[in-house]
Amino acid sequence: MSETQAREEICRVGRSLFERGYVHATAGNISVRLDDAEGGGFLITPTDACLGFLEPARLARLDAQAQQLSGDRASKTIALHARIYSATSQFGLKTRCVIHTHSTHCVALSLQTPMQEPRELLPALTPYFVMKVGHVPLIRYHRPGDPEAAEQVAQAIGRYGEAGTPIRAVMLERLGPNVWHDSPAAAMATLEELEETARLMHLCAVAPAPLTESQIEELRQTFGAHW
Repeated sequence: MSETQAREEICRVGRSLFERGYVHATAGNISVRLDDAEGGGFLITPTDACLGFLEPARLARLDAQAQQLSGDRASKTIALHARIYSATSQFGLKTRCVIHTHSTHCVALSLQTPMQEPRELLPALTPYFVMKVGHVPLIRYHRPGDPEAAEQVAQAIGRYGEAGTPIRAVMLERLGPNVWHDSPAAAMATLEELEETARLMHLCAVAPAPLTESQIEELRQTFGAHW
């Protein structure tokens, strides 16, 4: 994907998320790691920008060390995104896009999750959640932009990766999910599956039983699910 295409795709995905209610106001951000052929580095949405009204030319352009080169002032979350790109590369994940939102049902669920370890946002509720999202560790609350949050996310990526269950999402308690994939469209699909599963959890009057271990194993064997 060229830099021009990446700029256009970030804006398309941002507009789609905004118009369908997955983001609101100026919450959330999207980044793309550019190929070496495009000079490397990153594109990220500007700080306090509404994802529904992004302009390709105004996206922040950063070098490989996450230092800004051009565009509007980069979102403060670039440090977290850069850690995600670096950490996931250790486990063969071709991460090219990170999306962070304040999706309502995910945030609400993070307020209700028990405090005992290990903390995950959701159990294995549906086959597509298991296959398309996987485990979503819940990261304890830190203020927005706190470097400790980035450290905790990198450690979670490493912990699950070393266990043979690489992850594509984490949930920042009281803030929102971060999801990643090999393109903006794929990252958006992961986010949608996560938020809709959280919404499904809220719609159940009684906490639903998760898939059984044999059912999950069938998803592993048939579809290569990482759970």
